[in-house]
Amino acid sequence: MINRIKDKTVSECISTYIKQFSRKLGLLFLCLFSLSGCMNKSEEEGKKHLHFLYNFSTNSLDPHVDSSYVPLRAGITETLIKLDEENLSIEPWLAESWEGEDGQNWVITLRDDVKFQNGKLMDAEAVKMSLERALKESVAIQNALKIEQIEADGNILRIKTTEPFPEFISELVNPNVAIIDVSEKDIINNPIGTGPFKLKSFVPGSKLELERYDEYWDGASKLESVTFSFNEDANARTLALKSGQVDVVYRPEVESLEILKEDDAIEVESTSTFRVHQMTMNMQRESMKDVNLRLAIDAVINKQEIVDKILLGHGEVAAGPFLPSLPFAPTYETQPSGEDVAIEYLEKAGYSLKDGKMQKDGEQLTLTLLTYPARADLPLIAQVFQSDAKQIGINVEIKQIETPEEYMASNRDWDLATYSNLTAPRGDAGYYLNATYHPKGALNFSQANEPELTAIIDKLNQTVNQEDRAILAEQAADYVHEHMINSFVLHPSTIVAYNKDKVVNWVTTKSEYYMITNELDVK
Repeated sequence: MINRIKDKTVSECISTYIKQFSRKLGLLFLCLFSLSGCMNKSEEEGKKHLHFLYNFSTNSLDPHVDSSYVPLRAGITETLIKLDEENLSIEPWLAESWEGEDGQNWVITLRDDVKFQNGKLMDAEAVKMSLERALKESVAIQNALKIEQIEADGNILRIKTTEPFPEFISELVNPNVAIIDVSEKDIINNPIGTGPFKLKSFVPGSKLELERYDEYWDGASKLESVTFSFNEDANARTLALKSGQVDVVYRPEVESLEILKEDDAIEVESTSTFRVHQMTMNMQRESMKDVNLRLAIDAVINKQEIVDKILLGHGEVAAGPFLPSLPFAPTYETQPSGEDVAIEYLEKAGYSLKDGKMQKDGEQLTLTLLTYPARADLPLIAQVFQSDAKQIGINVEIKQIETPEEYMASNRDWDLATYSNLTAPRGDAGYYLNATYHPKGALNFSQANEPELTAIIDKLNQTVNQEDRAILAEQAADYVHEHMINSFVLHPSTIVAYNKDKVVNWVTTKSEYYMITNELDVK
């Protein structure tokens, strides 16, 4: 279908949306950025300094509620447990070891050589207070950790969960469970963590200035300082790298990748991740309760064309939430799609095409579709879907929002939303399934409440054996697929570009958690 409209729709999406709007903003940003760079240049000369430009901004650095995970990504905070991305397993970080044979009573031994960035010792009592604050500040963390009681003794932490919960330890990888000194007064603007960099200054929505923490437990960074700045415009990020204003750019403009690759001074990395771009469906809307309508929406989406034309091949088509290479990803049969298939589903839902409009009871089918600009490909996907749906008489009204999690959690005035989600950041299916499809899930924006699916997830939560867990995860994913609770479009690659003549030891991670580390360096 996109072939038929590519000279019009895709061109308009990319040329109009990016080249006209984004390039103007990008040039404005670059001018302001250059001015800021000149003002700070004298301070950076002679120092080992790195400038990192990220695609999501934040107005709060409170690690227990910040959905952008900036404190962890910027190297300010750390968690008790870390993800080993090569082996898809977990490993100690601030914790040294753990025990919990019954899955409910856990004993965690902490490292005894860790200090907060204010010089205070990180002991079990400090960790207990940090975890208790996370539980207090976030209902999502309460639901994810299921903690009933915490006891602290020296560097030993004893935690009891409300029920047997074998995957409890892996949940401690969550950036929102990062350990901070909660006795500090201004956690929103100046959290005190245990990471290799401490905060020097923070301009909400703009940037962080970081300086090396010399007493970092895992060895002080060779970098003396880091600027961690934000810009949600992909073209602006690309221009900033090409002009030399920044050293590392997260998710540069896809259209500019070939130009960047031709520059001998720039390295471009494209890495598969645990992420999926999906069409989230609001199950509370009356029309969306009909599975045939949801199946029709999925059939309209030409996923391969979107991968090829919008991501320029930097991704793969998704049939479900999990990368096919993961051990708990089901093998799906190829489903028919396209206009004719979509119309068949719509007819089953009681709609008919009259005078070019898909109607029921004399009313045209109209869908409100949310999207947001921080991921440049999502608004383009929304516009292509809008055009394709129009071909079979569906009116799609696109609504731009800024913070999708906040909007979708607080409002029910939408039918669909382009959304990007990490589905296996802990190397396990439990996180995504609990967060997205359990009635208590923090990311259950569709407000799905399917008793059969919930029962599968509850059983998964109490299962230890990895093979049995994989079977249950497949069952849950199959249920989601069969009932089309959300449509999965593609698995995007994470693209990072950096100055290879300057930057040393940059690693593009699948989890997208670990960015500014003590190993990062410049020549």
